[in-house]
Amino acid sequence: MKGMAGPKLLVVHPASKKLGYNGVVLLSAPGTAASMPFLGSGRCMWLVVFLALVTCVPLLTVFSMARASSAGVVPPQRVTFTVGAAASASAAGEGGLPGYVFDALVHYAAAAGNSTASMPEEDVRAIASVLRRRAPCRLLVFGLGAETPLWRALNHGGRTVFLDENPYYVAHLESAHPGLEAYDVAYATTVREFPNLLDAARASQAADCRPVQNLLFSDCHLAINDLPNQLYDVSWDVILVDGPSGFTEGSPGRIAAIFSAAVMARTKGAETEVLVHDYEREVESACAREFLCQENLAETTTTPSLGHFLVRGGDAANRDAFCGGGAAATGTKKAN
Repeated sequence: MKGMAGPKLLVVHPASKKLGYNGVVLLSAPGTAASMPFLGSGRCMWLVVFLALVTCVPLLTVFSMARASSAGVVPPQRVTFTVGAAASASAAGEGGLPGYVFDALVHYAAAAGNSTASMPEEDVRAIASVLRRRAPCRLLVFGLGAETPLWRALNHGGRTVFLDENPYYVAHLESAHPGLEAYDVAYATTVREFPNLLDAARASQAADCRPVQNLLFSDCHLAINDLPNQLYDVSWDVILVDGPSGFTEGSPGRIAAIFSAAVMARTKGAETEVLVHDYEREVESACAREFLCQENLAETTTTPSLGHFLVRGGDAANRDAFCGGGAAATGTKKAN
């Protein structure tokens, strides 16, 4: 054949020999895609895409913030809320309970006042009316009982301290109500000694049993001086005497509690409201007249079993005698 005449040169390009996935031999000519290793593996492609995203996202964030800043838009900031003992302490003094919560607590506590272990409804409401005006405040309570959680709750935001003669009951309530501040007191008096104790206090009114003094260092037999030292430096706004027990002649009675409350009220603070529960009993009423004085009796007392006294302290306190006109002085004051 004429077209096939003459010598011809046939050039054969050898195929590239590559190992592919799972040992498969790949044959490819030079310059083909298979000869490019970075395109021959799917995992390498995903790695490239991932690196591109990691690089681009921070850049986009920087550009967005710069654009927002230039437009006058302030990016949102993280806000941290602290809830705990520190937050509760900072809230003290800022305000008490909302009115409807206060009313609900008093309502249910008063409804439970029919039991023998609870305070009568009218007494609960009378004490609550004082706390409504003064809370949050510095409240000192002589005696633990069924109303202990109520007094503490009504004084929300303030400081409430309880004193009781039974150390086991103190420990029990502290365990049942975490955060409760309560201390046990050792009383050196009995109800049967009341007449002699009162006569001795009258005789020492210008000396050991004077109306203005630091009870921590007092030698008066009626002075309570085994409390934590810092309690004597507190200017109490309200003092409630509802203990210790005084039902029998061997009971400690509230002679020392009323005397100590009267001295605390006069020694610290401007005016302290002192409430004496079971005021209809002989020891309570006689001691209240002797140390808290009829001239300080508030006209807002609404129940015969609760004595309500407004005792002025500081510079206004009489340092020579508990009562300006004697224990038998009469008169009433209006609670603010």
